[in-house]
Amino acid sequence: MVDTRVTDQRRAAHEGNNRDQVDLSTLQPDDLYDVVRIDKEVTGQRREAVFYELVDEAVKDSAVRVSLVARIGGIAVGFVMARTNFGDYGRTEPVAVLDTIGVDPVYSRRGVGHALLLQLFANLDGLRVERVETVVASKDFQLLGFFHDVGFKPSQRLVLVKRVSGRARQD
Repeated sequence: MVDTRVTDQRRAAHEGNNRDQVDLSTLQPDDLYDVVRIDKEVTGQRREAVFYELVDEAVKDSAVRVSLVARIGGIAVGFVMARTNFGDYGRTEPVAVLDTIGVDPVYSRRGVGHALLLQLFANLDGLRVERVETVVASKDFQLLGFFHDVGFKPSQRLVLVKRVSGRARQD
């Protein structure tokens, strides 16, 4: 079921004078509905359980997770979820992992994603985190291009995957 109130507000904010004013804030429990809505607009899937866990973790352990929401005209139009690790896989330096980013397609190419990541980078710099890592599908050229635009480079590390199911096929 579509919430026409939100759709009408999105359209009005998109068409109004609020086009370039992106307000950023720390992700709150009340943002779950908007995060799920935006993610569904982007992916076509409703992944509420996944985001419930991420939002819950962001609120309970704010010293470790740094997640933001973007609003234009009071309407949530984007989010970024990231967390900090202070050593993993034998590394001792602090690193941040960008778990997911989403921008309402109505607001794509309006600087929302860039604003989210620039603020995330500033927040992480304040925590003395020197590096941010993320994983992108090798054929998602749009997302790869976006990450390149904000300064991401390929890593020297490879992500290795092994299926453990008895029905596993060779990848």
